[in-house]
Amino acid sequence: MSTSDIIIGEVLGTAVLILLGGGVCAAVTLKKSKAQNAGWVAITFGWGLGVLTGAYIAAGVSGAHLNPAVTVGLAVEGGVPWSDVPVYLASELIGAMLGAFLVYLVYYGQFQAHMAELELHSGPGAQATAEAAAQKAGPVLGIFSTGPEIRASLQNLATEIIATFVLVIAILTQGLNDNGNGLGTLGVLITALVVVGIGLSLGGPTGYAINPARDLGPRIVHALLPLKGKGGSDWGYAWVPIVGPLIGAAIAGGLYNVAFG
Repeated sequence: MSTSDIIIGEVLGTAVLILLGGGVCAAVTLKKSKAQNAGWVAITFGWGLGVLTGAYIAAGVSGAHLNPAVTVGLAVEGGVPWSDVPVYLASELIGAMLGAFLVYLVYYGQFQAHMAELELHSGPGAQATAEAAAQKAGPVLGIFSTGPEIRASLQNLATEIIATFVLVIAILTQGLNDNGNGLGTLGVLITALVVVGIGLSLGGPTGYAINPARDLGPRIVHALLPLKGKGGSDWGYAWVPIVGPLIGAAIAGGLYNVAFG
């Protein structure tokens, strides 16, 4: 597999994953969206279908990792050369940033309406505090990146480790392509369903990043977007959805070698 194959497949596939996954978060969150308040089940299935679409696009080109944790898990297992890992990781991050920016373009009008209401409720003389107004208007950062319901670093880290372990061990134990460096056709479908299951069962505490690029790339885009009153990008928490998934993936890759290798 050439470097250009990895770059094309991972940038395109990850961009589509984030476009559809971030898109469902925007649809459920933003004012003037027809799907506003559709709820957690809509979000989990939206992300699962995002994985399905992005992975089918990239599977024949790059192996459809779309996730630095998956790349690390496959490298630990031995299916991916460590020399290819930096190219995968950089491509996944670029694709995630591109997908997040496309979400902003698709929902541009809804972002403007949403932030206008936030500004209205937090302007001079308003009764509500800026924090209460942000809660009323909705968590804009949550469209781009994850955050915990209870901020407890060890629990949040453990949640991401465990959830990502489930994802990566599921990928490693079924449906890898003939080269062993990514998902096969049936594996794409199974993995998408696993992502839905993780979201429904394990996503409540932290929003189930299970993918460092999925969280970091859109968080960078949120920090750069010219959205007045958008609030901070919560960089103090950002290490958890990076470190946790990488640890979970490494454990999964190592355990796979011991139990199945």
